[in-house]
Amino acid sequence: MEYVYSAMVLHAAKKPVTEEGITKVLKAAGVEADAARVKALTAALDGVNIDEAIATAIAAPVAAAPAAAGPADKKDEKKEEKKEEKGVSEAEAAAGLSALFG
Repeated sequence: MEYVYSAMVLHAAKKPVTEEGITKVLKAAGVEADAARVKALTAALDGVNIDEAIATAIAAPVAAAPAAAGPADKKDEKKEEKKEEKGVSEAEAAAGLSALFG
């Protein structure tokens, strides 16, 4: 993760994201840079619009975030509890099936 952060630091400072730059940022942070990982990161970022990637990454979790639990969720929980009380629980049913198939 520190490799990606070093690229973001370089980008925020308006410096080119190069192998040398990433290595310098990592060394300044006290991390021993792995040349293969640095090379792989710079190759992966070649041609990538970092500003656009950040904007896309920020927007994605918001769109995928579930709504806060509301009253409807509580009703669903009560229905599930009643279903289990009336019939055989799922655990008991699974135990019965495992007995059939050994």
